[in-house]
Parts: sequence; structure tokens; C-alpha cells
Amino acid sequence: MNKIEHIGIAVKSLKESNDLFKKLFGEPHYKIEEVVSEGVNTSFFKVGENKIELLEGTNPDSPISKFIEKRGEGIHHIAFDVNDIELEIKRLENEGFIVLNKTPKQGADNKLVAFLHPKSTNGVLIELCQDIKE
Repeated sequence: MNKIEHIGIAVKSLKESNDLFKKLFGEPHYKIEEVVSEGVNTSFFKVGENKIELLEGTNPDSPISKFIEKRGEGIHHIAFDVNDIELEIKRLENEGFIVLNKTPKQGADNKLVAFLHPKSTNGVLIELCQDIKE
């Protein structure tokens, strides 16, 4: 793993949270994107060399909506940048981590993504991210 790619924060309202985080960071978000397969709208902020991703569920059955219903708004996941996501998935499985999706899928911000189950990472949802090479 190269670095923290971003921190994901589950929010009830992307519009209200975009306004809040714009005030907090002194800069507006740089991108809003829908990830239909995950039932989520995302908004990205750049803070120095770091990124914050706000996540709003698009329907009551989406993972983000269920997360908020169960735990409320707040930190949802930490994402790490990797060079070879498939190799990293295999390595982490061999180390005993529970991989939620063994085949990477397209995520927001031009990334391939895969997740590790929080049961195997001390309660923290971990996302692996690799830039999609065009």
C-alpha cells in the first residue's frame, strides 16, 4: 500500500455536507459522481495532498443508507492506493483478511476498488484503490 488515498464519510445530505465541508476546508468540492452499482452519490474534496470523499445513499437499500441507519453519519472507510489491486487482494487473502469483492470493480474518481471486511480489520472498512489506466 502506497498511501492513504482518501477517507470516506457517510452523510445524509450531500448538498448540506458539501456546504459544511466547503466552510471547513475553505475550498469547494472538485467533483460529484454517482456510482450506480453501489447506490451512492459521491463528492470529493482535496485537502493538501489528501482527499475526503463524502458518500450519500441514493436509495434506502444502499450500503451507505444502511450504514447511516445503523451507525449515523461519520467515517465510513479508509482507502489506500495500491499499484496492483489484484495482487494486493491475493496477498491480503493469504494473510487471512476477508475480502468482500475478490474481483475489483469500478468505483468513483476513475478507480478500481475492492473492500476488506471490517471483521478482519479491527472494525474499519478498508478500501483498496488503483487508478484505472486508460
